[in-house]
Amino acid sequence: MLPQRLAAPVLALATLTAPALAADKVTYQLDWLPGGDKAPIYVCIAQGFCADAGIEVTIAPGRGSTDAISRLSAGSSDIGVSDIGALMAAKAREGVGITAVLSIFNKGPHAFYTVKGSGFDSVAEVKGKAIATSPFTSSNVFLPLVLKDAGVPEDEVKVIKADPGALGPMLMTGQVDGIIAWMTDLTRYTNQGKEAGKEIQALPWSTAGLNLYSASLIANDDFLANRPDVARRFVAAFRKSMQFAQDNPAEAARSVTALVAELGSEDVQGSLNDTLPLIFNEVTEKDGLGVFEPGRLAETWARVSAAQGIDPASYDAEKTVTRAFIPGN
Repeated sequence: MLPQRLAAPVLALATLTAPALAADKVTYQLDWLPGGDKAPIYVCIAQGFCADAGIEVTIAPGRGSTDAISRLSAGSSDIGVSDIGALMAAKAREGVGITAVLSIFNKGPHAFYTVKGSGFDSVAEVKGKAIATSPFTSSNVFLPLVLKDAGVPEDEVKVIKADPGALGPMLMTGQVDGIIAWMTDLTRYTNQGKEAGKEIQALPWSTAGLNLYSASLIANDDFLANRPDVARRFVAAFRKSMQFAQDNPAEAARSVTALVAELGSEDVQGSLNDTLPLIFNEVTEKDGLGVFEPGRLAETWARVSAAQGIDPASYDAEKTVTRAFIPGN
């Protein structure tokens, strides 16, 4: 037994020399390039929420929801972001081993952008118009549904596929009546409009009846089964980061630029401000942050199956999600 006068110093020395518990490593899969719309994961790292949860995060780049789903399915990443509609289609068709664990966008980001006062001031006024869109945006899948809801025959809208970087200039110069883009780009297109002396407005498809979940936190099923405690801690830290971004948008934007130095702070701030209403809105107030409400989830599948030409009865939307990792569940 150590003499009492030596016990405290030895204990202190042991505390100083004992190795710190290693953080659990998690690979997070992006579905697209870094930006303000991806702020929560950067907040989680920069603000220490992930570290406080005992998690060390590596961020993997992505090139769309399909790419993110493929990488997660292969096990090269543990958890990440994807459009839940793309996940539903992949699970219905291929049975991929991925499950959504938290809603991020509880409203779809899809929209028409037009010049205010041009005679295209509502979704229903798309009839007879020329619309430019990127060839690869998921919005194209839902366009026929939006037109049907608006009572507009598809052959009465001229759709032009163009490079994403050309969409803004085409709208500003009057080459097209409108473009299809996401609400996360509102500030970017508004600023382009100001430079061209035009007032740009967004016409969200969610206001025209396209009610669905969109970007969601999704995870590899093996990760959830084999490391459930890590998954639970990560989801809680990520959800805390979402709330931080809402409460502290300027600091959240700085979290992104601190980790992705090549991004401009003004662009990140604008994109984040455009993104937050897709996360925090009347749906959030009703159902809660990150929640998958069964009725809205079923409606999402009804829209996705119709858009993708899948028999809606062939798949149960509830198989897409687990609510077990949402804090408070």
